[in-house]
Amino acid sequence: MAHGRADEDLLARAAIFCDHRGMNIFISRHIKTIEMTGVLMRVFSFSLVSWMGPKSPFMFVWVFNTTDAIMLMWCSTLKRDNAYMVLNGFWILVGIVGILRAGNILH
Repeated sequence: MAHGRADEDLLARAAIFCDHRGMNIFISRHIKTIEMTGVLMRVFSFSLVSWMGPKSPFMFVWVFNTTDAIMLMWCSTLKRDNAYMVLNGFWILVGIVGILRAGNILH
C-alpha cells in the first residue's frame, strides 16, 4: 500500500506544476535560486557565442537563452519588477526570432 501512497504524492506534486498558482508558489519559494540559475544560463549562452563565434550551436544558444528569459520573466512578474519584465519580455521576443532564424524558418 505504501507504493500507492507514493504514486498519489507524485501525482499531487505533478498537479502543482500544471496549476499556475502552484507554480507561482514554487517559484516564489525558490526565487533566488531560479533567478541565479537564469542569470548563469544567460552568461553561459553569451560566453559560448563569444568563444565559438560563427561555429556556435546557434539553435541551442537561442533555445537556452529564451528559456532563461522565460524563467527570469516569471520571477520579475511575481516580484512586480516592471523594468525586468520589459527586459526579459524583449529577450523572449528576440529569442523567438533567433530560434526561427536558426531553424531557417525566418530569413
